[in-house]
Amino acid sequence: MTRAENKTKATDVSVDDFIAAVADSSQRSDAENIRAMMEKLSGEPAKMWGPSIVGFGSYHYRYESGREGDMCRIGFSPRKGQTVLYLIDGFEGHSELLARLGKHKTGKSCLYIKRLADVDPAVLEQLCHRSLAYMAEKYPSR
Repeated sequence: MTRAENKTKATDVSVDDFIAAVADSSQRSDAENIRAMMEKLSGEPAKMWGPSIVGFGSYHYRYESGREGDMCRIGFSPRKGQTVLYLIDGFEGHSELLARLGKHKTGKSCLYIKRLADVDPAVLEQLCHRSLAYMAEKYPSR
């Protein structure tokens, strides 16, 4: 049985061009600010992962099923109507921070915000910092 190739891979697409093409000016500005924050926290330059994720750093994963691949350590995507932040460690143990964050929704490892102005930037930075610390421990850099 042939395994499907991972669709989300690092590409050479310009992050600057991708962000410049975000139609909503407020969301575009949010993307620029989130990019700056994640670059500062991760120490890594922004890179496109697939057609719509701006990611920072990378790690190699292998599931018990045998599926494996590479993905960014942290990232975001300005989607229609909301921006998704990918915090791989999820949100267990972060209830105190989430309570102070502001208007948001969460998925397994996704934090959804409509506007950066709706959340406390210091709390968002703490969540991102914690996620990166988790990734450094679980998936040390090669």
